[in-house]
Amino acid sequence: MHLKVLMLAALEGDGRAYRTLLTELSGHLRTYFARRMGSAADAEDLVQDTLTAMHRRLHTYDVDQPLTVWVYAIARYKLIDNFRRNRLRRTVSLEDAGALFANESADSAAAKRDVERLLNTLPQNKRELVRLTKIEGLSTAETAAKLGLSESAVKVGVHRALKALAQQFSEKT
Repeated sequence: MHLKVLMLAALEGDGRAYRTLLTELSGHLRTYFARRMGSAADAEDLVQDTLTAMHRRLHTYDVDQPLTVWVYAIARYKLIDNFRRNRLRRTVSLEDAGALFANESADSAAAKRDVERLLNTLPQNKRELVRLTKIEGLSTAETAAKLGLSESAVKVGVHRALKALAQQFSEKT
C-alpha cells in the first residue's frame, strides 16, 4: 500500500515521491531479478530496463488497480524478453533450487492480496479455473479431472477469464 501511495503522489507531480518510489522499487526488482539471473550486472540491467519501461508507460497505470501487479508484469516481460534475446534457458541443480523461491514478506503478501482482488472480479467458476491452472500450476487435464469438466472446457474457460481480466485493464486506460 505504501508504494501505491507514492505512485499516486508521483502521478500528481510530486517529484520527491517519484524518486522514493523508484528507489524502493529498485530494491524489490533487484531481489526479483537476482533470483532469476546469473549475474548481478544482468539483474541490474533488467532493473533499469523495467524502471525505464515503467516510466514510459506511466500513462497506462490504472489507479484503481494494484500497483505491484502492474510493476511485476512489466518486470516479467522484461525478463522474458532478455531470455529470448539471449536465447537463455536457466537450469539449477536440485540442491540450489531452494534459493530461487522468494521468502514471504510484506510485499509478497501485498502482491497476493492484489491477485486475490483481481480474481474476485471474476465469476466463481472462472476464478477457480484461473487459480488452479495459473496459480497452483495444475495442467489442463488435472484441472478438468478435479472439476469434472472436459479439457476443452477448461481451456476455453481459462482463455475467457484471462480475456475478461485483460479487458478490465484496457477499458480503464
